[in-house]
Amino acid sequence: MRISGTRLRQVPNNISYARQQKTGFNQPLDFKPLMLSDIPLLRKYMDYNNDRTCDYTLGGMFMWIDYFGYEYAIVDDTLFIKGISENHPDMVAFSLPLGKMPLKDSVALIKDYCRANGLRPAFSAIPENKAAEIAELCGGHTEILEGWSDYLYDASSLATLTGKAYSKKRNHVNRFLSDNPDAKLEMLTAENLDEARAFLEKVNTDDKVDSETASYELTQCKEVLDNIDLYLFDGAILRDQSGNVCAVTLGEVVGDTLFVHIEKMNHEISGAGETINKLFASEMLERYNGIRFINREEDMNDPGLRYAKESYHPCALLNKCNVIV
Repeated sequence: MRISGTRLRQVPNNISYARQQKTGFNQPLDFKPLMLSDIPLLRKYMDYNNDRTCDYTLGGMFMWIDYFGYEYAIVDDTLFIKGISENHPDMVAFSLPLGKMPLKDSVALIKDYCRANGLRPAFSAIPENKAAEIAELCGGHTEILEGWSDYLYDASSLATLTGKAYSKKRNHVNRFLSDNPDAKLEMLTAENLDEARAFLEKVNTDDKVDSETASYELTQCKEVLDNIDLYLFDGAILRDQSGNVCAVTLGEVVGDTLFVHIEKMNHEISGAGETINKLFASEMLERYNGIRFINREEDMNDPGLRYAKESYHPCALLNKCNVIV
């Protein structure tokens, strides 16, 4: 590491990062706005997401830049994210640091940053199994984020819909395929990208959006398509009997998990949603041999979303917490 062109001596392992900062052996946190152009730089840090929660993926971060006002800093090959709390929009909050730095040292750096800037240390959307450790490190308390738990599914179950539990889903898919015998799933390419974009714009116009969050999400779906070369997501469109696009989906693979960030369909076409869900899961399992789980993200306390996500029988709910001092 170099500061002002001077080579630093090796710091003993038993000296914490916080102590290094105070004695000049380590750079302090210096946050700057998160920009789409930062995606290539930050991509490698997503591999440190061992908890399978969607907040620590490129889509989970970059699709919500403006909503949460995300800023970032990188210290000693560790990514720090600062924004606002999911349920306390007036509170500055930090995400779980991702990288090589031990958690006790990264939390210490955040505490030092807060002390220097007159902030109360707070963390938001922390995976439940990490929240207690952070609370102990900073002397805070935890609170579950209601409505922000991720729905995690067995990937092969969604790709096949086998078993009695999925009989209704299979019926919807069979109904769609019966009504649309020439229907087909196409992976997203440069050739059909404009059709996918036009479909999302139509969904944005036709759907009755009754919340600020849902409206923002629809806008961000189009933004992802406009910058697909940066995101590098896998996506697909579903065509009906007439060749028209009736559903669009995009996902991101991190480790053994497919994160479905976008799934929009024409609700007037019976079974379109269930069909693109199944066919996309099947296609992605063929493309990526290591996928074991599919994360379909939160319900955001929306009763309709909750019912839809529960109907696919998740194998786990990934709770997230705030940690507040």
